[in-house]
Amino acid sequence: MDESRRQQTVYVETSVVSLASARPSVIPEVAVLQDQCRRWFKEQAGLYSVVTSAFVIAEVSEGDRLAAADRLALLDGIPLLLPDDRVEEIASAIVGRGLIPHSAKLDALHVASAVAAGVDFLLTCNCRHIANAHVLPRVYDLLTDLGLPRLLICTPAEFLGDPANEP
Repeated sequence: MDESRRQQTVYVETSVVSLASARPSVIPEVAVLQDQCRRWFKEQAGLYSVVTSAFVIAEVSEGDRLAAADRLALLDGIPLLLPDDRVEEIASAIVGRGLIPHSAKLDALHVASAVAAGVDFLLTCNCRHIANAHVLPRVYDLLTDLGLPRLLICTPAEFLGDPANEP
C-alpha cells in the first residue's frame, strides 16, 4: 500500500454512508451513486485514515431502526471527530456568508468538522449544499480568508477514477 495515502485523512459524510448501506435503488442514477459509495468503502477506505463525526453518527442513527443499524455498522471502528467551539465558528461563517443556507447548517457543520480537524478530503454525495460547483470556490475562498487549512471536497467517483483507463 502507498504509505503517503495512509497519511491522508478522509472525512466520510452522511450521504456516502446512507447510499452505501441502502437497499439497491430502482432509480438508475441513485443505483450508480450507491455502487460508487459501496466501491469506495470496499476499494478505497483501507488506503486512507478515515474519520467521521458525531454529527454523522447522529444523522445515520435516525429513521428506520434496521437501516440505522446497517449505517452504523458501516462506520464501526472509524474514529469520531467531536464538535468544539471552532467547528461552530467555522460553520457559522459558512452560513453567514450565504454559502450554505441556515436550513442546512448541518451540512456546514460537516465542512467545519473536516476543516477544524485538518483532514485532506471531505467525501460526500451531497451536491446540493456541499460538493456543489457553484459553492465550492466560495467555500475554498472563505477557508483561505480565515487562514484555515484547505481540504478537497469530493465524491466517491473522484476516488474511483475511470475503469476504462486502468490497465
